[in-house]
Amino acid sequence: MPAEASPLKVTIQDSIKDAMRAKDKERLAVLRQISAAIKQVEVDNRVDLSDDDIVVILTKMSKQRREALEQYENASRADLADIEKAELAVIEEFMPEQLSEEEVAQEIQTAIEEADASSIKDMGAVMNVLRPKIQGRADMAAVSGKVKSALSN
Repeated sequence: MPAEASPLKVTIQDSIKDAMRAKDKERLAVLRQISAAIKQVEVDNRVDLSDDDIVVILTKMSKQRREALEQYENASRADLADIEKAELAVIEEFMPEQLSEEEVAQEIQTAIEEADASSIKDMGAVMNVLRPKIQGRADMAAVSGKVKSALSN
């Protein structure tokens, strides 16, 4: 680990140690998946990740679990859906607090003004302003839809 490890990475490593001591196998498995995903990106890119970079990884993992959960529920596989819910709960422990609908709407409005956007053609510019502010704190697909409808009006 680097001299200045990301605080979020340190928290995850400490949680792994706690889960090992508590012999909580399910939690430990998910924490190790998170750690492995972080290490994979660090090795591939030869960088030490910041908290923001780790949140991007956690967001991706969270999205994967939600999609799998939806698939399992549609297939009436409650056993597998329960596993995905448990994994999702562990992953979300390390994510920033989610924004409320009102906060997302306010951020979108601010970004539209900041990007001086007037039409749907300016959507990319608005999303570029929004992404760093709300990544990991809101579902970006839903935010994208809201930006599109705001710019269509």
